[in-house]
Amino acid sequence: MRIAGFYVALNVLLVLALAIRVMWLRNTRGVGIGSGGDDGLAKAIRVHGNAVEYVPLALVMLVVLAFEGTRPLWLHVFGIGLLAARLIHASGLSFHAGRSLGRLVGAGLTLLVMIAMAIQLIVCFVAPA
Repeated sequence: MRIAGFYVALNVLLVLALAIRVMWLRNTRGVGIGSGGDDGLAKAIRVHGNAVEYVPLALVMLVVLAFEGTRPLWLHVFGIGLLAARLIHASGLSFHAGRSLGRLVGAGLTLLVMIAMAIQLIVCFVAPA
């Protein structure tokens, strides 16, 4: 369970960093709510929002896998994969509102990690140890 907790903490810090960036941009640009038509702020809001949409589901699966007794190596693979995917995605979307390699790789890796964890959870249910 300690392994899953480690990746939960790292991902929470990432989501909080993205939130703080939005708060800082709103404060420095004098925007109370929304983006105020500011493209940079709109991108930062979307980067944070996207992380909030995907990270919690992935972390729930990671914690359940830990409870199911998944081997530590796999917990690290899933945890590192998720964190790397979210960092790559945040970077890609922060610099390019449209298509970008970072956005493509980050989103693809996020989905891959989540699908792999979901399959592993199904395997745990169908073929319990």
